[in-house]
Amino acid sequence: MTKPGTIRVGIGGWTFEPWRNHFFPSDLKQKDELNYASRQLKVIEVNGTYYSSQKPETFAKWAADVPEGFIFSLKASRFSTNRKILSEAGESVERFLGQGIVELGPHLGPILWQFAPTKKFEPEDFEGFLKLLPDRQDGLPLKHVVEVRHDSFKVPEFVALLAKYGVAPVVAEHFDYPMVADVTADFVYTRLQKGSDDIRTCYPPKELKNWAKRLETWAEGKVPDDLPLIDSDRKVKVEPRDVFAFMIHEGKVNAPFGAIALQEEVGK
Repeated sequence: MTKPGTIRVGIGGWTFEPWRNHFFPSDLKQKDELNYASRQLKVIEVNGTYYSSQKPETFAKWAADVPEGFIFSLKASRFSTNRKILSEAGESVERFLGQGIVELGPHLGPILWQFAPTKKFEPEDFEGFLKLLPDRQDGLPLKHVVEVRHDSFKVPEFVALLAKYGVAPVVAEHFDYPMVADVTADFVYTRLQKGSDDIRTCYPPKELKNWAKRLETWAEGKVPDDLPLIDSDRKVKVEPRDVFAFMIHEGKVNAPFGAIALQEEVGK
């Protein structure tokens, strides 16, 4: 039997005031928060890289602070994605990738390119953007994932483009944005955004179990049968895939506990 891919469940960022004396121990120094969080979770999506660039030394420091096997997903610069003509983002994409992210080494995971909710699908221009995404940066392999948030992307042509370039869609469980659960790459990336801070684990136990089952199905190389697909007729090769899942909801106070609970649920 082929070994399934690795499932990593995490959160967005690690600097968040409400997590102090809640997720983080009361005696933990702020400078040690990443060190602590990376030992409770397996992946963190970095939001700060969306707003501003970082120095190579910063990425190196992050890498030195986390254990072997821990992964950072980086949200790419807004200057690359928040534009009228995406295919003209080449310089911005190069600037983002060249800022020193290679200092993360094996800790570098998928790069998330997030688009505005108002951005509509224009096939030729979007393909022009996908062509700008290299598979390596200074010899380090790159994985790319796109989060589209307009219903115009819910067409088979969009799915075909992602598959052509080996780019994954964000499987977004969100109240307003479309879900794209079609598998188009050698990994799967989901953002679970319907959690509630009224629940310690963000999602009720039954829903956590349902998501755990879906994550396991993806890791085995299959496709869950209870999520809507844009192109349900498309055949997907059955092969192990790494899976990244994030608890990212509006309040996010209990997001770390939700991520830990889901990680524990996987493999039960």
